Amino acid sequence: MRRRPAPSRGEGPAAAAGLLGEGGEKDGRCGCHSTMADILEKRVERRTVLPVGLSCEKQTRNEETVRIATVLRKLLGVTSLLVKAVMFEAKGMVVNVRPRWRNPWCSRCGKVCTAYDRCPPRKWRHLAYGRLLLWLRYAPLRVDCPRCGIHVEQVPWASPSSRFTSEFEELVAYYAQQMAKTAVAKLLGIDWRTVGAIVERLISERLDPKRLDDLTVIGVDELSFRRRHNYVTVVVDHLRKRVVWVGEGKSGDTLRAFFDALGPERTAKLTHVTMDLSSAFIAAVDERAPQAEKVFDRFHVQRLASDAVDEVRRDEVRRLANRNTGEATALKQSRWALLKKPWNLELREESKLAEVQQTNKRLYRAYLLKESLASGLDYRQPARAERHLDNWMSWARRSRLRPFVRVAKTIQRFKQGVLAYVRTRLTNGLVEGLNNKTRLITRRAFGFHSARALMAMIHLCCGGITLAPPLPVPT
Repeated sequence: MRRRPAPSRGEGPAAAAGLLGEGGEKDGRCGCHSTMADILEKRVERRTVLPVGLSCEKQTRNEETVRIATVLRKLLGVTSLLVKAVMFEAKGMVVNVRPRWRNPWCSRCGKVCTAYDRCPPRKWRHLAYGRLLLWLRYAPLRVDCPRCGIHVEQVPWASPSSRFTSEFEELVAYYAQQMAKTAVAKLLGIDWRTVGAIVERLISERLDPKRLDDLTVIGVDELSFRRRHNYVTVVVDHLRKRVVWVGEGKSGDTLRAFFDALGPERTAKLTHVTMDLSSAFIAAVDERAPQAEKVFDRFHVQRLASDAVDEVRRDEVRRLANRNTGEATALKQSRWALLKKPWNLELREESKLAEVQQTNKRLYRAYLLKESLASGLDYRQPARAERHLDNWMSWARRSRLRPFVRVAKTIQRFKQGVLAYVRTRLTNGLVEGLNNKTRLITRRAFGFHSARALMAMIHLCCGGITLAPPLPVPT
């Protein structure tokens, strides 16, 4: 009877358990070829090959073969590493790896440096295979860089300060764009605070450092993210259609901080700034960018007239509250008939508006003032729009309606910014649209504890960052 050869050096239950399980029993189907445990014990560096499908059947000369290192490297999705060993532990599968290059690189400047010493082994969390967690283990070198000093070497699968692989962080950021942090944490098996830390780290690495260059047309607006008047100020590039800066607060000092980050040379290139009628923003732009033309958003200008109409309606309701007349009946359910655009009115709303016209001349005059202001902003010729605006302000002052007298004074104060809309047709619609997207992010997260977390999510979702998550390609 043929005797089995003695086990090679390094063989034992511990080595076999990594592949075969806790029992460490070898497969007896093939007596003339190495088992899976033997192959892993002889290490990948010996160029041991297995048939495709990891079969232990007898090979023929023409069968296609592949190295285990290649299989694992393909599964990991990282090309610039070498696989040394694989084992199963309590937390999942652990793959011992090392960088493919021989000389270590500095993790700060990326230059080839000399090794200083070696750190203890550490593990990086990688993408899971179903319920099986996967970890990469390596003892990184510390390098002595003549420019940066002594630092940990650069590894091809992760950032220097991260304990997660780059592909894992890319997937976390992609999921954070689509769902709340709590759902991401449950899906990937990490803490929700870890999701926020990964997002902030990715923003610091991937946010375009040249996003403030060549700005000419910007939009400014504030956004409330929490109760008790907690705001952030958002600055949007109209040409590239993305958020370029976010700051905490809504005061003039907040916008001045943006101009500080922009610098005097780049500030001098600004030509137009769209905004609402915020006096704090107006003062900051006049102080830091006086050459830029302020364009007031049409929606906010027309909203002044709409609010004035609603105020007149409420005054009339209070005046006629104790009277049971046709005039009082006509005011019931008339709010939306007065505020809607004429072409959006339903049949019953048209009837209600006609009833108001017959019974309450004061309220109908307010309605005509509102519609006249909107038609004046439809002009494409600045001269005709200015003439119409002057006539409208004169009419509003003589209307004996206090709300519209105040609106006329406000428009007179900001007349040039209102006419700038007629010349440029610029609005804050893009900024408001991005703010609606931010409100959706806040709503699905049920609020944010700090402005810093919200600003990171705004940059991630609205800052023009392109992610390449490791997802399967549709077939």
